[in-house]
Formats: sequence, C-alpha cells, structure tokens
Amino acid sequence: MPSSVACRSLRTLLMDGFECLPVRCSASAPAPAPFLPHRLLRLFVHLCSANPRRPVSKNLPFCHKSSGFCSYSYRPRVSRNAVALPAVHPEVEKRIDYLKSKLEEQGIRCGSGKPGKYWRNLCPKCQGGSSKERCLSFFIRVDGGLASWMCFRATCGWRGSIRAFEECKIGYAKTRQTLKLKDYRVITEIDLQLEPLCTELIAYFAERSISAKTLERNGIMQCKHDDQETGTEHIFYGLDDIKQASDVEGEIDKLSMEEAGFLNCISVPYGRPAQSSKELPAEDEDTEFQYLWNCEEYLEKASRIILATDAGRSGQALAEELARRLGIERCWRVKWPNKNATELCKDANEVLMYIGPDELRKVIENAELFPVMGLSHFSNFFNEVDSYYHRSLGFELGVSTGWRALDELYNVVPGELTVITGVPNSGKSEWIDALLCNINETRKWKFLLCSMENKVRDHARKLLEKHINKPFINSRYAESTERMSVRELEEGKKWLDDTFYLIRCEDDSFPSIDWVLELAKSAVVRYGIRGLVIDPYNELDHQRSSNQTETEYVSHMLTKIKRFAQHHACHVWFVAHPRQLQNWKGYPPNLYDISGSAHFINKCDNGIVIHRNRNANAGPLDRVQVCVRKVRNKVAGRIGDAFLSYNQTTGKFADWHDEDYNH
Repeated sequence: MPSSVACRSLRTLLMDGFECLPVRCSASAPAPAPFLPHRLLRLFVHLCSANPRRPVSKNLPFCHKSSGFCSYSYRPRVSRNAVALPAVHPEVEKRIDYLKSKLEEQGIRCGSGKPGKYWRNLCPKCQGGSSKERCLSFFIRVDGGLASWMCFRATCGWRGSIRAFEECKIGYAKTRQTLKLKDYRVITEIDLQLEPLCTELIAYFAERSISAKTLERNGIMQCKHDDQETGTEHIFYGLDDIKQASDVEGEIDKLSMEEAGFLNCISVPYGRPAQSSKELPAEDEDTEFQYLWNCEEYLEKASRIILATDAGRSGQALAEELARRLGIERCWRVKWPNKNATELCKDANEVLMYIGPDELRKVIENAELFPVMGLSHFSNFFNEVDSYYHRSLGFELGVSTGWRALDELYNVVPGELTVITGVPNSGKSEWIDALLCNINETRKWKFLLCSMENKVRDHARKLLEKHINKPFINSRYAESTERMSVRELEEGKKWLDDTFYLIRCEDDSFPSIDWVLELAKSAVVRYGIRGLVIDPYNELDHQRSSNQTETEYVSHMLTKIKRFAQHHACHVWFVAHPRQLQNWKGYPPNLYDISGSAHFINKCDNGIVIHRNRNANAGPLDRVQVCVRKVRNKVAGRIGDAFLSYNQTTGKFADWHDEDYNH
C-alpha cells in the first residue's frame, strides 16, 4: 500500500449493524497531507467465504473466519470525530480569523478568546451600564463554523450569530453543548494491514451483481482480521457521495444502488430500530440514531430524501423513524417490485440480482411521497368515491327507518351522529328501540346499547314486545291482547342475544364517554355492531378540568363520538334532554334547548325532536310527532315533520293515517 495512503487517519462505517472505526496513523507514519487531515475507511464487512461460488443465503453471516480475511474500503473523507482535534487545521484557522474579523466589525473585541470557550467582554451596545459590567458573552465554535454572542443585561439583551463563509467549509463535526463528547476508540491503518481484494472476495461480490468497477470506485480493500472492532463512532457508509447531492437515497446495500447508476447514496450502520416512542427523543438522548446527528450537516441541505429500506416490518419501522428525524415533508419511499409470483424483493440487492439494474433504477425513480398522517390526495379515496357513485355498498343513501313517513326526511347512514331530544316521557327511548328493531328486520344490523336509565329486564321486555308484536305480560297496558308464549319468549331471547350488546356499569360509578367508546370499539371488532345508542347524556360522568367550560367539554366530547362513528362506519344515536323549559305550553322543544351546550346541534349530522301530544283537545294522544330539525347530508334526508302512531300494548310505531283516526 502506498505510504501516502497509509499515513492518513482513517475511519470506517459498517453496513447493516456493524460499527465505525476511527483509525489514527501511527507515530512512525509520515505527517498528514495538507488538506486531507483524515481519511475515511469506507467499509468493513466480513464477507470472505471458503466456497464463494455457493448461492447467497439470506442468513449468510458477514464473517467466515475460516478464510481469515475481512474487506475494507478507503476513500478520502473529512474526519467527523467528536473528540478534540490534535492540531488546528489551516482551513479552520482561516475560518476562525474570518469570524473574529466579523465580530470586530460588530464592536466585539475578541482579544485572546479561544474557540470552544465562552468569553466575557464589554457590550458595545449598552457599554455594561453605569457599572461597566462585562455582560457580553461570545462563543466561537471549535470548527470555525459559527460565532454567537448575547448580552445578559436585562435592559439590553443584544444577541446575534455569524456563520463562516461557505467556500472554506470543511467537515469537522459540530460542537454540541447538549451532547457529552465521547472519546471513540481509534486504531491505525498499519494495524489493519490493508491489501487489495482477493479473487474469492471479488467473486463473492460478483455473485451479488456488484462489479469490480464499483468495488474499485469505492476503494474496497481487505485485511487479515479475526474480530469485529467495537467502541467506534457510528456514521453513514458512503457519506462522501452526498456532499454536493440534492437527493439522497438510503439503503443498506449502497453498492447495488451504484450498479444502477446512483452514486449519491448512503447506508445506515444498522437497520432494526427498537419500538418507536410517541415523542421524538432529544438529540443527546437519541442514542439509537446518533449517526444521524453525527452526520447532520451532510443531510441538512438535501431537499429530497429517498428512503429505500427493507420491505419487512423492521425496514418499514426504520423508514418511519428516519422520516421523523429527517423531516417527513422531504422524504420519499421506495416500493419494491415482485421477485416472483409469491415474493417481494426485500431490498435493492435482490432487485439487482433477480431483475436487473434497469429495474432497480426505475424503482428509485418512481419512489412515492412518504405518507404524512392526516395529509392525503383525493386519489387515495377514489375507490370509496367509485363505490359511492355506483352504490355498491348499499348504504350510500342511508338505511330506511321502516316508516314511509320518514323516508324523505331521515335515513340512517353509517358513520353519522344523530342527536335526539324531547321533553320527558315523550317516547324518545321507545322510538329509538322501535327504529333499531325495524333496521334489524330489514338489514340484520347489530347494535350496542348504553342505556343507563333502563333496567336490563325492562329494556329486554320493551324490545321483545316490539319484535314479537305481543305484550310481555298480562297487565293493564295489554288490555285483552294475548301475551307472548313461552316458545315465542325463547325465540325472542335468542334474537335479543344475537342482535343487541349491552354496556353496563358493574358498580356505582358513572361511565365516562372515553370508557363507552373503548367498549364500543371492542364491540365493532368482536361482534360487528353497526349502531351505538347512548341514552341519555346526563347518565355519563362529565368531569372536566377546572379551566374548561361546559361548552368546550361538550364540543370535545362530540368530536370524539363523531370520530368513532366515522372511523368504524357505525351510526351513533345520542339522547340529550332539554333544559327545564319555563312556561312550557306543550309545543315541541328546539334543538337549541338541549341542556348543556348549543354544540349538540352544531356538531351532529342529524338532529331530531320526538314529541307526543298530551292534550286530548289538541289531537289524538297516540300520535307522535318526529321533528327532523337538522340533516347535514342532503342525500339522506331533509328538514321536516313526520307523524307516527304509537301502540301502547306492543310499544310499536306505525305510519299515521288521518283517515284511520277519523274512522
């Protein structure tokens, strides 16, 4: 090996989980070249096999100690060690002098101030006040990249910063005040005993479709080394190739990308992130992705970053974690093609080996924008739009209530919220039960009932009477109608168990809306429910924070309910009582009369008032008025009134006909 190469400091990065090795030249080696104080030892992979011609296995280890060889690569790269530099490079001195001159122009006297330390001086703006306090603190970064200052007098507070000129920028690592500097272990190039690749290793790379030309451009070499080096800094492999690039492709097999013509590629040192946290860790705590922060200045100018991670779950998790840190708005994602009829290519090398470099290039060029949660194109929903247009689901116009009088006014659409109100004893709960029975009869929907005012046995009686069309027991309300038989009861019990599920509190506590919705989600998954009844609002626990008004609480609660309905395509009926009406004269209340907040009418998709006549002089006592006061979806209905008759014996509702009453 030429001495001009052997003398220079080297560092390496390992692919797919291996470590980087800061390597320093030995004391006996010649001095470094003027503008290349450090060299990057590119690749350290244990790849030599005793039988390199055998097929490449997915589980092929990187080390085959029977051969005693390891492969390395060297190419010039600027050192990024986080330890103090042994001597100040001439270019660094040039930048520091430039920063000092700029500080002097601001009136800041630098004197003997040394980079990497905070110095105090007289503030040129406030002159330290009457006491002439040295209140100005200024700092010059050790790499000469930045100078900053701040006056700590409360009446002044002057602050600012200056960056070094770009044309003399070199790649020394940033000094981070929040990150503890680590002394990485170093080894010498002489210790590594680098030498040209042997025939076996060249053949091995050829089996993976990596040409000798690519190996040569990347400076891949080998050395006799039995053990993996540890305790070294983690950085990207291929970092030099993205210095001036506007696009970056990241993949553990950078060499495969190069075969397809992409040189501006880097590779992460390991590719299996731990379980992600909701909050992004601080830079000094983000140890698993420290290689990102170590190479931050190389990535910050990239406007487009293509993430080409493995197709498996761990690869996708890595892509998500990288995108969170790099900025999801500038990230794109590769979609790997099929390897055969049943398998996907898992990475770039498999595309290269099984399909070829042209296909690999096409895959990279056709990368898709990385999905941002909450940000979508309409095209993501075109299947849903087509289904809506062709009415292939059958629910697009809503499900009929079973009463012809309501067909033009109100239909039940999955994913919507209907708020129902009415004065006490107007039949709100009875009407909802009858509605559910009608929908089950025609559509076989299943429902979840959170009806805290009803005893389970009474609620079962009401539902069975509507289903069987007979009274449950002989009582005054049954008049002379025969009650349901035991056989009918048993058949009805089976229908109850198949159709309805219950939310009940097992103790004296009030259920919260969050608790109800969590149980509802389970019912959707386990039993396939299509409707949820919450009856009534005042039976829930509505504790709110001291700084939250009732209006804010109701708005937040209804938003949760609507999100549940939309996400699970489940219709929700929410019963809310009106406030106490003063001087009520028997007319139907308004939706804005609901106790608590006007948000009940503002946020619901449908608003209905159930009203029963109580004055015999005003009309029939068995006539129920269904006042549809809000319909957000004009496809499903419109505002208007419908009239139904109520059968006290069976609890059923039917369309009202004036001629029947007159008769």
